[in-house]
Amino acid sequence: MSSSQRPESLRAGLRRRDGTALGVVAVTVLALALRLFELGDRVAHWDEARVGYWILRYQENGFWEYSAGIHGPFFGIVNRVLFELFGASDFVARLPVAVVTGLLPLAAWLYRDHLRDSEMVAFGLLFAVNPILLYYSRFMRNDVLLAAFALFALGFFLRAHATGRPRYLYAGTASLALAFTTKENVLLYLLSWLGAAVLLLDHRLFLARNEEREWTGVLADALADLGRSLASWAPHLLVALVEFFAIVVYFYAPRRPGPGTGIVDAVTDPTLWPAVVGEATLGSWNEFTNTWLGSQGHPYLPYFEHYVTVLEQGALPLVAFAVVGFVAARYVDERPRDLVSFAFYWGAVGVLGYPLATDIKAPWATVHAVAPLAIPAAVGAGLLYRWGREAYEHDDSSATLAAGVVVLVVAWQIAVPMVGAVYVHPQDDTMIPPLGEQTDNHIVQFGQPADGIGPTLEKMQAVARTNEGTDVLYYGHVNENGDYIFYVRDEGDNDRIPAASGWYNRLPLPWYTELADAEVESTMDQQDLEGDLPPVVITRSSKRDLVSARLEGYRAYDEELTLWGSETTVFIEKRALREARSDSA
Repeated sequence: MSSSQRPESLRAGLRRRDGTALGVVAVTVLALALRLFELGDRVAHWDEARVGYWILRYQENGFWEYSAGIHGPFFGIVNRVLFELFGASDFVARLPVAVVTGLLPLAAWLYRDHLRDSEMVAFGLLFAVNPILLYYSRFMRNDVLLAAFALFALGFFLRAHATGRPRYLYAGTASLALAFTTKENVLLYLLSWLGAAVLLLDHRLFLARNEEREWTGVLADALADLGRSLASWAPHLLVALVEFFAIVVYFYAPRRPGPGTGIVDAVTDPTLWPAVVGEATLGSWNEFTNTWLGSQGHPYLPYFEHYVTVLEQGALPLVAFAVVGFVAARYVDERPRDLVSFAFYWGAVGVLGYPLATDIKAPWATVHAVAPLAIPAAVGAGLLYRWGREAYEHDDSSATLAAGVVVLVVAWQIAVPMVGAVYVHPQDDTMIPPLGEQTDNHIVQFGQPADGIGPTLEKMQAVARTNEGTDVLYYGHVNENGDYIFYVRDEGDNDRIPAASGWYNRLPLPWYTELADAEVESTMDQQDLEGDLPPVVITRSSKRDLVSARLEGYRAYDEELTLWGSETTVFIEKRALREARSDSA
């Protein structure tokens, strides 16, 4: 190549990379827009409501410590600040997830040493529009946050290896530490990474046989390279280790009012730091192991079937592209592509392992397979793009038409569940796709209140804000299993995790009553339904007639606190509602 040709080739390559960077940024803007649009419209899921309630109580009483029952402390620490700055609401509660995952397509640029230009754009686009990732990116849960931080961490670490620049190591360490603050199954991520790395080493040993090299020599060379790399990075690794534990301790350290071993006390009394660090590390580890380690005690196949069903509805094109991308990268390219194989193994472990690891049939568990599979899926999608482009450039009308048909089919398979589950039916157990028949909505989890409850919650909050004294009275009972429903002996028991057992049946109502600063009481005594009652009375619909007979001037609203099977009646005093409306007018 002549000297005049080289600069022209370089300029063309830079223009192509600039175009790719702009494409990644455009996809990121799309991802953020899809996540922020009507973010606060869906009524809070049970999980969102209980965590949100305890964050509000944390604002009030200053008490917060790690509890494995609600996973990592990320939301408690971050959302408390956001609530203080912007006020508490469904929108603000979900904002960290929406923003972090909306920025996730930018992670594609970190993988530029391992993905082609078209694959990087496809990578970002798959994250932006995949129905499962999108739905749970608009949700105050840790799962997509964990996946996002892990993918950022992996990308930063790969850049550190490729460039030798320590700043990428520190950025990756911060991302990994934040992943540890989200959910305990970050440990499963690390195990998956270790297993995938072992399989990549097996790639090397297999190729060595084909190249007539001794596998023992290849293994020795790999270990020697690893040792040299660790030695050269040793000072930065030590700093990164300190950085990691600083972030983890900050998030996991207990917050407690008054004298004690909280992190605030340790700032003014350095002698408390050993106790604070111990609670944040060993104490949190003991809490985690006592809660989650061990068999979940359920049959595997029904959970696996549910997992696959959710993937089929919300990620079928992505999974299909992942298989194509993995096969192409492994068998069509000259050598297997490490990142593609690594991510495919990581995702495949998720498909097989999470049905065993999860304690309930939860659609959000599929996030931990979908997210890593997006990398080989981007390779598969990029292959389709290049095939179609080459067919168009060579005037091959048949191949161009075929590629176009495949793109339309894939777009339809993504758009239908995305629009249906995320925007049109985010609180329904069924959805009606365009030009289709009603189908089960597998992406929405059972703890989501059924559609239609929103106006009743607004009325309840409006009345509570204008009333003096007790605002809400729950009439509870004991069910056939001996469990308390709605009734709590002392409402103060709900201020910390865990709450009284009868409180959980109220979800998501406590989040909304707390937002309205409502004073709440409960009873199981029918005599308490006599006389001057609060403007809002809530009971299970099975007790509707009993309660209604003792109320005068109330209107009943029948709602479902979950998708089904939690029929609840909210009685709101008509006079109080009129006064609340006149005050707001």
